Amino acid sequence: MRRFLLLALAPAALAAQPGFEKLFNGRNLDGWEAHTPEVWSARDGMIVGKSAGLKYNDFLRTKRTFDDFELRLKLRLVNGQGNSGVQFRSRAVPDSPAVSGYQADVGQQYWGSLYDEARRKKILLQSPPAALAGLDTNGWHDYVIVARGNDIIIELDGRRTVEYREADPEIDQTGIIALQIHSGPPMEVHFKDIRIRELKERPAAEASAPAPASRPGAKPARR
Repeated sequence: MRRFLLLALAPAALAAQPGFEKLFNGRNLDGWEAHTPEVWSARDGMIVGKSAGLKYNDFLRTKRTFDDFELRLKLRLVNGQGNSGVQFRSRAVPDSPAVSGYQADVGQQYWGSLYDEARRKKILLQSPPAALAGLDTNGWHDYVIVARGNDIIIELDGRRTVEYREADPEIDQTGIIALQIHSGPPMEVHFKDIRIRELKERPAAEASAPAPASRPGAKPARR
């Protein structure tokens, strides 16, 4: 995968630094809001999204917004079924359950990919097959998302799946974080250990670095 100056901010190095705060207190959904409250609950130190079947994607949303950050969390799809994702730099769509913005995708062949939910509606960068080799679809997985300026990194279980530089100057660099439960058949998804570290400064060299080409591609119509 392409390498650029954001590698100096690799998630493994950032993990050892102070400054992380919890986005989920392990007890209740304080600090979060939902379009469909009955879908979301706190249980056993987890955020649980559970549906008997939905006609639309639903999201549990932070009340706060973030711009440059490193986000870390654990998640699992119960029985390996369904599809989910972690929205960031996103916006709630008025009068709708939808959320628009970047998504670190979860499930099916999309684990670890970068999707643009309800906006460009396509995969911006697909995770490489090698990063998904041996993936236990029923187990817990570690996600790391780093967003800094135009640059985005996603790691899945310690394997880097996305290095993406946004070329469109009109795309928001700030927004909410949200957890997704996908439309379709009954499913259940769990999230825990959700913590974030805001990144306050951007190196001048990073701002002036040339943008590498990304590899956008169409996503099958499942959304």
